[in-house]
Amino acid sequence: MVFTYLVNIYKNNRLKNRFYFCGMKKGLIIIAPLIFFWVSCKNKDTQPSNSNAKNAIKETPLYVKNLAREADQYPDSVGLRLKLVNAYDSLNNFKEAISQMDALIKKDSGNYGLWYRKGKLLENAGDTPNAINQYKIALNIYPSPDGVLSLANLLAETKNKNTLLLCKQVLDLRMGNEYDAHAYFISGVYYARTNDIPRALQAFDACINNNFSYIEAYLEKGFIYYDSKQYAAALKIFKMAANINNTYADAYYWMAKTQEALQQKDEALKNYQAALMLDKSLKEARDGINRLQ
Repeated sequence: MVFTYLVNIYKNNRLKNRFYFCGMKKGLIIIAPLIFFWVSCKNKDTQPSNSNAKNAIKETPLYVKNLAREADQYPDSVGLRLKLVNAYDSLNNFKEAISQMDALIKKDSGNYGLWYRKGKLLENAGDTPNAINQYKIALNIYPSPDGVLSLANLLAETKNKNTLLLCKQVLDLRMGNEYDAHAYFISGVYYARTNDIPRALQAFDACINNNFSYIEAYLEKGFIYYDSKQYAAALKIFKMAANINNTYADAYYWMAKTQEALQQKDEALKNYQAALMLDKSLKEARDGINRLQ
């Protein structure tokens, strides 16, 4: 299973904290979670959008209520309970989702996939310390490279130097360009958060060398230049991101924000509008349009 959650995490935190590891992708890029592998092979290898909207629990649809009744009727059905977990997760009802995971873990506490999935739920809920603890428990059971990256992912944002050890652990496995790209990206985030800018840029470049379309690495590079008021350099990076993925709203938003800083108001307005067209929930783009109009 490929480590894919950074992108989604990154999107959920893109403008406010810009990367969430609890700031990428987002995150990081997830998830068809690893949880499913264990059903047949136990313990084997088995934007910023508005945060209040993200965390608001949606009304429980009828199909979820029916699924909950069915899971109660067949309490030993792991598949049903996992479907229920995923349903609650999609509704941002993390409390109920975690409760279901606890019930599964109680019956099978030695299962890597269950602890990993619980960690992911806690991460989605914004409970970084407990998510870290769940990932550690999972890794004590089985040191999956996906789990290692998940833990490193969170530690990077907390400026924990163990991030680098975990990323090196994955790189030493030589699993290929995709995993290497993730490891370099997370290393870059750690260096950026600890203000080691030369190493951050070096790590993001290494990430891009392994995966040219790793758009989050371009954005993080752009943020470095933007924060240091090197707007021309930042704009060049954000334009590259938009060229790589012309449906990625964040790239247009940051192009616009940088152009606004450069007093290129007409171009900024067009890119704010493009960002909002691609993502109607992007309040910051709407605010930019209102400023410039």
